[in-house]
Amino acid sequence: MSKPTTIALLQKYKQEKKRFATITAYDYSFAKLFADEGINVMLVGDSLGMTIQGHDSTLPVTVEDIAYHTRAVRRGAPNCLLLSDLPFMAYATPEQAFENAAIVMRAGANMVKIEGEPGWWIPSGC
Repeated sequence: MSKPTTIALLQKYKQEKKRFATITAYDYSFAKLFADEGINVMLVGDSLGMTIQGHDSTLPVTVEDIAYHTRAVRRGAPNCLLLSDLPFMAYATPEQAFENAAIVMRAGANMVKIEGEPGWWIPSGC
């Protein structure tokens, strides 16, 4: 079993000019396949609304959907660095953002990705 991929390891790769791959995964089988091929950074994106659920946008995706797919990917790739999106309106306030980020991180994400314009909100104390 390989060691977990960490930010420190990726920083080391950068210093050594080593390449690494990142890919989007939504389930156990693809995550395992990718991990077995040495892909060490994965993303569970809200794009699953279109690619997995068949919606015409990402808007219907919920925090629970992201958490479900995060758990599946984590089981398939236990040592990858796993990023998961927070879906639309899951971070309308700082409090909501922290609560939903915690849900996704408890599901297995190492990092949470949010999208927005620079400075749209900055939590106090950050």
